[in-house]
Amino acid sequence: MDCFDFKVEIPKFREKEFNVIDFGAIGDGKFLNTDAFNSAILKCFEEGGGKVIVPRGIWFCGPIILKSNIELHLDDGAVVLFSPYYDDYKLIYTSWEGFFTYRCISPIYAKECENIAITGNGVFDGNGGAWRPVKKFKMTQKNWDSIVNSGGIVVQGKEDIWWPTKSAMEANKAVLQNPLILKDEELCKKYRDYLRPVLVNFTKCKNVLLDGPTFQNSPAWGLHPWLCENVLIQNINVKNPWFSQNGDGIDVDSCKYVIVRNSTFDVGDDALCVKSGKNEDGRKLGVPCECVRFENCTVYHGHGGFVVGSEMSGGVKNICVRDCTFIGTDTGLRFKSCIGRGGIVENIFVDGINMTEISKEAIIFTMGYDMDTKEGQTVKEEEIPEFKNIEIKNIICVKAETAISISGLLEKPVHDITLKNIDIISKNNVIFNNVENIIQENVNIVVK
Repeated sequence: MDCFDFKVEIPKFREKEFNVIDFGAIGDGKFLNTDAFNSAILKCFEEGGGKVIVPRGIWFCGPIILKSNIELHLDDGAVVLFSPYYDDYKLIYTSWEGFFTYRCISPIYAKECENIAITGNGVFDGNGGAWRPVKKFKMTQKNWDSIVNSGGIVVQGKEDIWWPTKSAMEANKAVLQNPLILKDEELCKKYRDYLRPVLVNFTKCKNVLLDGPTFQNSPAWGLHPWLCENVLIQNINVKNPWFSQNGDGIDVDSCKYVIVRNSTFDVGDDALCVKSGKNEDGRKLGVPCECVRFENCTVYHGHGGFVVGSEMSGGVKNICVRDCTFIGTDTGLRFKSCIGRGGIVENIFVDGINMTEISKEAIIFTMGYDMDTKEGQTVKEEEIPEFKNIEIKNIICVKAETAISISGLLEKPVHDITLKNIDIISKNNVIFNNVENIIQENVNIVVK
């Protein structure tokens, strides 16, 4: 097994600049710049492409729709603050957590584009607080009181949850009873404020570059390339509040030839994620996530540093993670799925990971993450996920709750896993359940 050494093509652009100010944009934090930004992008596209420049200022804006051969560049000191008004975001049919569904369009969106880039040292702020529910147990009492006093509605129960609007809360109840609601466009129009967008979504795009900006405060996931090919993401920062619901860093979803490097993540859910659809929708699409490299990335807060799943029904293969640092994440290396998903995860290579202050497991495989079948229900072969041919080596972890936990399924154990040159200081040792052919070489666990 090696690091699948492939290259991605960096997009090149015509040397022609279009400044959003020339199209009526005003960077005072109040004027709505949606039309000005998209007019500049359209003009640039119609003339054969080039660079659209956003200068220093606070640019209040609705969704930005990229087109082919466009580089969107944020100058130093440029902040794009996206609108908190739900009606500014039209509904589109897309994928969310592996399901085909209607969802509000992302603040930064591109579909079937080639040769696109977002560059510069500015900041994109998704204004996510206007969208996200908040669970009380994640907050201090002072912060909880503050958010409750801001408006919205609180649902009390096993977990007290604050919702920004009553209709979002009602939509959540309806969807729990019948998830197919999310495939009905007319019903979804009623629940627009519930259908939180990811901050950046590229769908079926080729030759993509993200280099430099900060992406923060997303309504849901941070970055979501889906069905994309030839993607380079480098030198970026992704920041979401630690309590943000579904506040993932990046979810590389059914993509091919992707490199994520030299970047930092401080988020409210999983940080560096690989996915490929969920259950029947994912298997029907049948597009694996393959040939992805994560290199020299630092993760601060997050549920997992590097994560596969739990939506992996289309398959995941040929993934490399090397020379990354996880500081204070809940788990370090996290592989998760359940019966119902199906799909095969294979040929994963992890090398050179340093971790500290991991509050749960340094390395975990869990096949009971989100059970989609009930006791006594017949399980089809295609619904049983398989994890195999995974090599994890050169790992240092100082302080974790549990060193290693690998729990497979009776129906299909986790198998052919190599653990090599691993040093972990933890409270609990190693847990293996339903595994086959686990090779351990120079694995040192110090239990304190």
